[in-house]
Amino acid sequence: MASNVDNVKVEISVVLGRSVIPMHQLLRMGRGAVIELDSNQDDPVTILANDRPVAKGEIQIQGDKIAVSVVELLRGYK
Repeated sequence: MASNVDNVKVEISVVLGRSVIPMHQLLRMGRGAVIELDSNQDDPVTILANDRPVAKGEIQIQGDKIAVSVVELLRGYK
């Protein structure tokens, strides 16, 4: 028998980096535009659950798939 927790859905997001750009620049962007982020390729990523940071992770490439490996749970989520 399934518990109530089994029916709870959680949206998971991964933040690779952030950028601040002027609105006029954003409005001029088209297909193929590149936005520079404030992080490097090997920097840890932030894992969000329902828009709240819960862990840090590392990007893993597995064939043609991209995955995230959890390396640290953030305070309050252990």
